[in-house]
Amino acid sequence: MFARWCVLALPVTLGAQNVVPNEHLVVDGIPPISARVAETVGRYTEFRSAALQDWHPTRREILIGTRFADVVQMHVVRFPGGDRRQLTFFPDRVLAASYQPATGAYLVIERDVGGSEFNQLYRFDPVTGEATLLTDGKSKNDVGPWSTGGTRIAYRSTRRNGTDTDIYTMDPANPSTDRKVLEVQGGGWAPLDWSPDDKSLLVSDYHSVNESALWLVDLATGSKRRLTPPGVVAYGGGQFSPDGKLVYATSDEGAEFARLIAIDVATGVAHVVSREPKWDVEDFALSHDGKTLAYVTNEDGISVVHLMDPKTGAVRHSANLPVGVIGGLRWHRNNRDLGFVVSSARSPQDVYSLNIETGNVDRWTESETGGIDPKTFVEPKLVHWKGTDGLTLSGFLYQPAAKFTGKRPVIIDIHGGPEGQSRPGFLGRLNYFIDQQGVAIIFPNVRGSTGYGKTFVAADNGVKRVDAYHDIGTLFDWIATQPDLDANRVMVTGGSYGGHMTLVTATLYADKITCALDVVGMSNLATFLEHTESYRRDLRRVEYGDERDSTVRSFMEAMAPLNHADKITKPLFVVSGANDPRVPKSEADQIVGAVRQHGTPVWYLVGLDEGHGFAKKKNQDYQQYATVAFVQQYLLGGGVQ
Repeated sequence: MFARWCVLALPVTLGAQNVVPNEHLVVDGIPPISARVAETVGRYTEFRSAALQDWHPTRREILIGTRFADVVQMHVVRFPGGDRRQLTFFPDRVLAASYQPATGAYLVIERDVGGSEFNQLYRFDPVTGEATLLTDGKSKNDVGPWSTGGTRIAYRSTRRNGTDTDIYTMDPANPSTDRKVLEVQGGGWAPLDWSPDDKSLLVSDYHSVNESALWLVDLATGSKRRLTPPGVVAYGGGQFSPDGKLVYATSDEGAEFARLIAIDVATGVAHVVSREPKWDVEDFALSHDGKTLAYVTNEDGISVVHLMDPKTGAVRHSANLPVGVIGGLRWHRNNRDLGFVVSSARSPQDVYSLNIETGNVDRWTESETGGIDPKTFVEPKLVHWKGTDGLTLSGFLYQPAAKFTGKRPVIIDIHGGPEGQSRPGFLGRLNYFIDQQGVAIIFPNVRGSTGYGKTFVAADNGVKRVDAYHDIGTLFDWIATQPDLDANRVMVTGGSYGGHMTLVTATLYADKITCALDVVGMSNLATFLEHTESYRRDLRRVEYGDERDSTVRSFMEAMAPLNHADKITKPLFVVSGANDPRVPKSEADQIVGAVRQHGTPVWYLVGLDEGHGFAKKKNQDYQQYATVAFVQQYLLGGGVQ
């Protein structure tokens, strides 16, 4: 592999030398890409980020996930700004990790192979590097919380039938203690927290972004009691108070936005804790002693951290926190240090902590930006336009520096989910298109996006999805009114659901675009639902509609890009992962074949060792080079460089 890949490091003076994709990539219809592209793009492929995984239980040091080689691995940082000491060295990514909470003698880690998302749990010895498989090696397993006593974990698994996510517990030091504590129907069940006496488990049953429920499971008997009342209400998270009398969660019951609530465990009666009437509470964490409740509100995409005294309801804020998108709240056992991650337009995601007693903020990691001064990255501005029905829509616009004169070409980048939300975080590799090619990028939040209330997020469900499709059409109209944007040079792109929206846009608005880039998108919602992994199929039917219903099926077939491939007349680039469990590669295969039948140029890139998006740097790099070449040829009109 090295002999084939090292060409990318060769000096630009080799001129005609081309980038050679590695053996795990299938390149179909993509013309040769000069090594000059790799040389030019190089620094923009060297960004890193860091994610907080856990605090060490007895020391003030953190466990983070970051990438130094090809994929994300676990690292220890022993003090703010300290070296990142790598612990794991697997060929594939490590998705999550936590310390055994009593002594930190070992970790429990979660990882998959080749992006398959059939995650397995391991006990990992940080001294010897030895990993012991804890699960069956075949099913999908997702790690959950540690018991209050620190001797057991809870997790969910599809082990029984591949579809339903039953709940299990285990002492990782003794895998023979593994036992199923709750058998369920559905793929949305997950453990959230243990009661203080470790006799009960708080479990979530997720149906959709608009509906979920919380249950209490008696671990001795396996019986369960519904804690939240029936109804179309979304409950998020769940954590016991130290005395076990309350459960804190988020809920949109009786409101447009998710608020922080406290539920009486004995009666099920809930009362609202947070006071913000307009914004979603999207993350929260109660300190171990129960004296401070930290929560984050999403205010037009910007995060605001609140610190509440649960007894008095008094709320305070820290003036020293960086501005950006904040999440991953995690308390140290000293009850003073609150850890979290922050991302902004000018900073990759990094780990910080707040001392709630002094107000001091420590930055634990400072991820590299490829030697590029982060102050040069463009800050976005919030823009608004109207849908066909008058609904106000919004998005974030990143405009190139003033050195680029005249109307600028535009990339519309549509988020996935569809319950996602584009927010003003770090753009990473996308900065290249703004900084070096002078392209403006718009990240729209069309109806169906979270962050704008439960009515807005449900406004694209089922056959109402056509309105979300048309939201992109009205965005084209808005672009045409902007004096500094070129409505005649627009590319549309997106990943997952955003890839589906890209393909739909390419059929409905072919005259408005110059090209399209679909990353792991669905070309027909009906065939997607038939072939996505069984553990997620019913969950997706709630959002998209049930393809087994004749009326819904007719709508899906009528709108499917696959059935309108003749209308995709502008060049198309499709990216897929061979192991994708969410949007199977067949969705990409069928649209590529159908569009090519009508003579439209199609570039097709498949990662044989990838899943729902490329996770390995060597594959990401080639994808970036090919994307730069595609933009250069079809959006900017400069030919492949």
